[in-house]
Amino acid sequence: MKPVYELAQVVSLYKASFIHQHHPLKQHLSALHAIEQCCTAAMGGHVDACDSCGHLRISYNSCRNRHCPKCQNTARERWIDARQLNLLPSTYLHVVFTLPQELNSYCLHHPREMYNLLFRCSKDTIVQLAGDEKHPGAQPGIISVLHTWGQNLSLHPHMHMIVPGGGIDDTGVWKPAKSKGRFCSRQK
Repeated sequence: MKPVYELAQVVSLYKASFIHQHHPLKQHLSALHAIEQCCTAAMGGHVDACDSCGHLRISYNSCRNRHCPKCQNTARERWIDARQLNLLPSTYLHVVFTLPQELNSYCLHHPREMYNLLFRCSKDTIVQLAGDEKHPGAQPGIISVLHTWGQNLSLHPHMHMIVPGGGIDDTGVWKPAKSKGRFCSRQK
């Protein structure tokens, strides 16, 4: 059932007074603006036309802001909840490997080779670190996601990895990380 009011309508009605009273941060203003304009002509769009009957349908672009309910936030949350059922009873680490910008031109001219190298080198680094007896001393599980562009849509190749704080040892037994989910301790 469609709600009587959408968040975009509430933002449109009360944004000015909210800004005047609370002086929100730049990122909050950006989110409010995105929510207000999501799926409207202000975001641009495209026209779909039926080849048979000529019926036209206008589809406006979404803002893709993670706080916007029109941009699949609810579906994303349901997907995350469903994935929670598959998680190991472990802490998880978010690890990011970024290529130095000096290598960006190689990514433009040899993307397959460079991105394969990034996948392999980032995986090998985590496997070697996790296999060290000072850490879990076990084989970790890894989920890797390649991002080739940054938030400002400039070339910024980097690898996001989800790594459990532990792994399977040589006997097939789960070994938790010795550092409560942190592979590396800070140097003093």
